[in-house]
Amino acid sequence: MFRNYLKIAFRQLLRQKMYSFINIAGLASGMAVALLIGLWIVDEFTFDSVHAHRDRLGQVWQFVNFTGEKASYGVTPQPLAEELRSKYPEFQSVSLSKGSEFILADGDRKFRESGNFVEAPFPDMVSLRMLSGTKDALKDPRSVLLSKSVATEIFGEASPLNQVLKLDNKEAVRVAGVYADFPLSSSFHDVRVLAPWNLLVATQRWVRDSQQEWDNNSFQVYVQLREGADFESVSAKISDTRMKKKDPPAYKPEFFVHPMRKWHLYNDFENGVNVGGLIEFVRLFGLIGLFILLLACINFMNLSTARSEKRAREVGIRKAIGSARSKLIAQFFSESLVVVVLSFTLSLIVAELLMPFFNNVAGKQLTMPWGEPLFWLCSFVFCGLTGFIAGSYPAFYLSSFQPVKVLKGTFRAGRFAAVPRQALVVFQFAVSITLLIGTLVVFKQIQYAKDRPVGYSKEGLLEINALLPEVFSHYDALRDELLHTGAIRDVSASRGSLTLQDGGTTDVSWKGKSADGKPLLMGNYISHDFGRTIGWEVLRGRDFSRRMATDSAGLIINEAAAKLMGFRNPVGETVRWNGQVFQVIGVVRNMVKENPFAPVNPSGFMLNYKAVTVMHVRLAPDKAVREALAKVEPVFRKYNPESLFSYRFVDEEYGRKFAVEERVGKLAGFFAILTVIISSLGLFGLASFVAEQRVKEIGVRKVLGASVAQLWGLLSKDFVRLVLISCLISIPVTAYLMNEWLTRYSYRTTLSWWMFGAAGLSAIGIALGTVSYQTIRAALVNPVKSLKSE
Repeated sequence: MFRNYLKIAFRQLLRQKMYSFINIAGLASGMAVALLIGLWIVDEFTFDSVHAHRDRLGQVWQFVNFTGEKASYGVTPQPLAEELRSKYPEFQSVSLSKGSEFILADGDRKFRESGNFVEAPFPDMVSLRMLSGTKDALKDPRSVLLSKSVATEIFGEASPLNQVLKLDNKEAVRVAGVYADFPLSSSFHDVRVLAPWNLLVATQRWVRDSQQEWDNNSFQVYVQLREGADFESVSAKISDTRMKKKDPPAYKPEFFVHPMRKWHLYNDFENGVNVGGLIEFVRLFGLIGLFILLLACINFMNLSTARSEKRAREVGIRKAIGSARSKLIAQFFSESLVVVVLSFTLSLIVAELLMPFFNNVAGKQLTMPWGEPLFWLCSFVFCGLTGFIAGSYPAFYLSSFQPVKVLKGTFRAGRFAAVPRQALVVFQFAVSITLLIGTLVVFKQIQYAKDRPVGYSKEGLLEINALLPEVFSHYDALRDELLHTGAIRDVSASRGSLTLQDGGTTDVSWKGKSADGKPLLMGNYISHDFGRTIGWEVLRGRDFSRRMATDSAGLIINEAAAKLMGFRNPVGETVRWNGQVFQVIGVVRNMVKENPFAPVNPSGFMLNYKAVTVMHVRLAPDKAVREALAKVEPVFRKYNPESLFSYRFVDEEYGRKFAVEERVGKLAGFFAILTVIISSLGLFGLASFVAEQRVKEIGVRKVLGASVAQLWGLLSKDFVRLVLISCLISIPVTAYLMNEWLTRYSYRTTLSWWMFGAAGLSAIGIALGTVSYQTIRAALVNPVKSLKSE
């Protein structure tokens, strides 16, 4: 019986080739996207699963209270690690960690690699897979572990074991082991070098000095809980650790353990509560994938029920000779299943072809799991569910025809038979319009933030890092030589990058400050000429000057700090910053250094040549970048011979802050285009059917003098009406949803009428373009051909 069903199903497909193509192509497109989104979601949920102890691993974070609300930070004081090890048996392993960019020198060859200083338990905690050597080497302060990619980059095919490298131009270290690179689906994927914690302590005085310093929050602490220990109960136990120590700070830190299984998807906190994170995008795209598949199924339903009169006689005869309705339902479901299986086969090919593009947009390295039995089991279930969804309505609708009416020739679909199809078309285009508007809003928000005044000029500005501390002892000579090249307009230095915020303190006081208030202010150590080099705008007072010896005790604040301090005229006021007295000499416009969608932090700028780490170079506008760099590099090599000449363009670094939003926008745009294509495929099929159904009416109207344009309008208006209804439904819904989405950003755009108008007009234009081919084609048919049987 089933074989007979399949034969009939294939005959139906071959008999109606165009409708079969629309059904299979539409379903294949929807299934391919659902498949890609499914693989992406699985990858997101299995993030960090490469670490065997993922369910027991965590990082210690803290909540702090600067402004009345709790802020969260993933950095902690160094002595916390020993405190957890010695006083809390719930922790099986504890490791301090500090990220770093290492300069590895093999003779004259130098390599810049990212990595971490870690303690000896770290490799076992993260299930480090050693390819050669031993992970116990981290107990030796003069040994390092390299990832396979780094070892190959430096030593090629030669064995790296026991080779000696110079680390950061200072320390000779021995390569004691090589480990497999962490995959992209690991939080440690960019850790390519592991160095012993004791080496950091031995070489960095500030790290040694902070070993017992409870208010230097500069370190990461990773922990592994013992079997049976619970993250919540452990967090409750360690929460007030700092407050029990001497001189508890006013910002009241509360420690807690953030589980590894939540690092990737649940990393956003608001006022001490985990409010999600990337999980929002997982839910969003999961819903979009479901809708896209549903749109493809709707095409199948619409085309199947639209051609009901063609199948009515078949149903009548089968019922008349004794076929039960259940048998007919099984027949129509088998036809649906055949279409789904063919579509799924095609979707596998489409998904494989789209995989490189999808990986590029999503920032992933997904592959089709051809050899995974679970994948094929899920595919079987997926096909079954899709076949049921796509075939359910046609099966129950077609099998409900009464044989007496059908065989007497009195069967008509009825005036309301098209209502369900029209409702489904409205739903299809409502989803498409919603995605189109959503995509426009996302890109408008990104552009709005990109156009936000950043308080300085990014274009033509370089940052030179990886510099030895000794370089800054020759700062004036280096600066003069750079200016004499003719390729440089200005040079300055600061602690840290312009696109990152580094170094905050609550130890700031001024006249009139509330005794209870402990706001966080960001400190920025800079050189003379910093403001002129980056192009900041002085709103009040003046910039630092080499002519003013008193500027060593001068302070420049930004607008946010001036507003916080409440001075009517801040210039000349005295501020005590970390125990040192400064006089405000100027106020500058807010500079966006961190999140471009968030408010700017109150900040202060002070002269301190001993604390600067990065040089800023403003290229001459009349010089080509390549020519300018060719003149700059030899000067830096002269004063910094032991390190790499490493630079980055500030505008490019700032642009990377929009990576997540741009990725969401690209994916949303891709899905929006696909929904429109799928919806248009279905509309094309329905237009073809309507034109075929009304061919005699068209012939009569042409004989009576109707023009092609009139006939086109007659056949098109019903479809345009459906799209207009879709607009009326989707616009208010989308306006509400996008307003909710925009509330995530403190600095956000507004919804504009043109976005809704553009999406609606685009949908109407696409619908007209889709149906016009069939309607004009029908209108051009010679009425003699369509009426000759009459």
